[in-house]
Amino acid sequence: MNPIKTFGIFVALGLAAAGSLHAAPVINNFGEGGGYFSDPKRTDTAIRGYDPVAYFTDSKPVKGSDKFVHEWMGAKWKFASQDHLDKFKADPAKYAPQYGGYCAYGIAVGNVVKIEPDQWSVVDGKLYLNYDDDVSKKWKKDPAGYIKKADSTFDALIKK
Repeated sequence: MNPIKTFGIFVALGLAAAGSLHAAPVINNFGEGGGYFSDPKRTDTAIRGYDPVAYFTDSKPVKGSDKFVHEWMGAKWKFASQDHLDKFKADPAKYAPQYGGYCAYGIAVGNVVKIEPDQWSVVDGKLYLNYDDDVSKKWKKDPAGYIKKADSTFDALIKK
C-alpha cells in the first residue's frame, strides 16, 4: 500500500477517535505550575470539589465541604465529613482518581480532557472519571481494555 495513503488512514482513525469525545477541549496543564490533580479550570481543587472517598463509601458523587479540606499532590481535596478526610489522609492513593483526575477514556485515546464528577466508575478498587454520559457509556463497554490503553499512554501524555 502507498505509504502516503497508509498515513492518511492513520490520521483519519486518530481524528475519528478524538471526535468521539464530542470535541471536548484537550487540556494539559501538568507542566504549567498546576498540581497533578488540579481542576482544568486552573483552580487548585481536585475533582471540582467532590469528595473522592464518597465514590467508594456512598457509591455516588458527593460535594465536599470547605470545612474538611486536605492538600495532597498540589491540590486541595474536599470531603463531606471528617471520617472521609481521615480515610483519605490514611491512604490517599486508594481514593484519588486515576490519571490525575482527567477523563479516563480520553487518556485511553490519547487526549487529556476534563471530567464531570457524576460520570464515574470504580474498577478493581480504583476510581475512574469521564467527560460526559456518552463517553462514560463507551468507557463502560470495555473498562479493562481502556485501562490497559490509558496505563500505557498516560506517562507520555503528561510529558507533552
